[in-house]
Amino acid sequence: MQASSGPGATVSRFGVVMRVDLDVEHADLEGLPRFQMAVRQARRLARLMYVAAGLGITGLVLAFFIDLFSPGSLWMAVLVNSGAALLLLAAGLQSARSVASWRARALEVPARVEHDPSALDGDADVDDSGWYERLLTRLSESSESLLRQIGLSTLWLAGWSLLVLISVQAIWNLTLLGNDISPVANLTGSALLLMAFGLLVLERQLSGEAQWPEAEPLSRLVRMTIVVFLAAALCLFFSRIDRVWPARLAVLIGLLPMAVAIEFLVRAALSLFSPRNERIEPRLLASSFIADLLRWPPRPLMALQHELHNRFGIDLRQIWAFTYMRRAFLPVLAVVALLGWALTGVHEIPLQARGIYERFGKPVEVFGPGLHAGLPWPFGRVLAVENGVVHELAASVSPASAAEQMADPAEGPPPASANRLWDASHINEKSQVIASSAGAKQSFQIVNMDVRFVYRIGLTDAAALAATYNSADIPALIRSTASRVLVHDFASRTLDELLGEQRTGLSEDIGKAVQADLQRLDSGVEILATVVEAIHPPAGAANAYHAVQAA
Repeated sequence: MQASSGPGATVSRFGVVMRVDLDVEHADLEGLPRFQMAVRQARRLARLMYVAAGLGITGLVLAFFIDLFSPGSLWMAVLVNSGAALLLLAAGLQSARSVASWRARALEVPARVEHDPSALDGDADVDDSGWYERLLTRLSESSESLLRQIGLSTLWLAGWSLLVLISVQAIWNLTLLGNDISPVANLTGSALLLMAFGLLVLERQLSGEAQWPEAEPLSRLVRMTIVVFLAAALCLFFSRIDRVWPARLAVLIGLLPMAVAIEFLVRAALSLFSPRNERIEPRLLASSFIADLLRWPPRPLMALQHELHNRFGIDLRQIWAFTYMRRAFLPVLAVVALLGWALTGVHEIPLQARGIYERFGKPVEVFGPGLHAGLPWPFGRVLAVENGVVHELAASVSPASAAEQMADPAEGPPPASANRLWDASHINEKSQVIASSAGAKQSFQIVNMDVRFVYRIGLTDAAALAATYNSADIPALIRSTASRVLVHDFASRTLDELLGEQRTGLSEDIGKAVQADLQRLDSGVEILATVVEAIHPPAGAANAYHAVQAA
């Protein structure tokens, strides 16, 4: 311990002023700087508290009216988060003001006051009031006693924190789109920067108050407010209709005041379980560990060490194990990070896949299923490739086929997709122009067809490399190739031939032609089967075709 003048000025090695007990140290209070400046500090904190609370409430009210006329606007997130930060700052100022007011009152009380003031009054007056008046008096005294035990500053701190949590949660929307609010946004962003500069001046003043114990915790809350203001101004300056990140950032900055508000609520709840003595100097309740992390360089372990020492008197520096952990933390972290980076070179290939191993961006090997080792990222990487997985692909895709199909009940009517009659249109059918002949005249006609391909990526290493590097979209490549083949093949066929003797060899001819084109493109795709699911006249002409055939 280091001691200055008077026992009340005892300071711990962490720079934390020990609290004063009026029953022991009242005579030396006038010599303590924090008690000498208590009246002036209380007035200053009151002015700052009113300004911060007024601006914060104004921001929330403006956000409410903006939500009425323009819901989902960027202004909601900016105003609410900025107002929430100001309300938390006001809560901290109010908590510090209550401590300063206690010190100002402590200089005015007698040196010794008995814990039972009624002992100084002599005989108590006889209460001859009725039972109702006595009940009201007891209820009033009980309420006042409970309020003194909890503390008015604790209730205010919890109330401000709840308001902040409700406000931030009300505007939380990570799907917020960009907004083009440039004319007014630049002016508001400039105002936020000016306010941030004023808060920076206040933060520097508080950091220089070495004799004021509450100055350092308040400077942390001011830094938190500055960070929120700067982020909000950045979002306003860069907000555009085609930019999403300013809107998302404006919402995400609400995490900082939300975290501080949750911490304040926890501190307020825990303070209910600590005995409150009006004769002992109160401790600042609105001290934020999260806001203390907003420093450069960040020292989270040092902040935790200070918090443990202030709250529980635990000095981690006196424990050998923690001292060793602090010294070994960076070397162990470096070893773990290096080991984790080295393990990025170990790859597990599942049974239904293969992997193309790239070394310095060049493919050197195709890995089969199993465990393989190579250079760590980014010097080596593995691209996944299918290994024998079979796919079925329709030659044409309609918008209805991409929609999610609902399961039909087993006892209900069959689904529309099961209807294979000619007079109905089907999902995967494609209209095709084919040759037609009527006597000595040649013409063309339209038919509907449903052709499907069963394919897979070739099982050889060359096919895996070709499918990975030569084809960006294999299904689209197969469809485009099949469309070209079908147009060429059906140009010389008539409907009667397709429905008759040429139906058997049609799928084989189409499959060979598509496979030949895919091999010429070096796609690495292997066509296993070609299925002509349906081929018939259009649905509107099906009845006429049946009538002609019947005649």
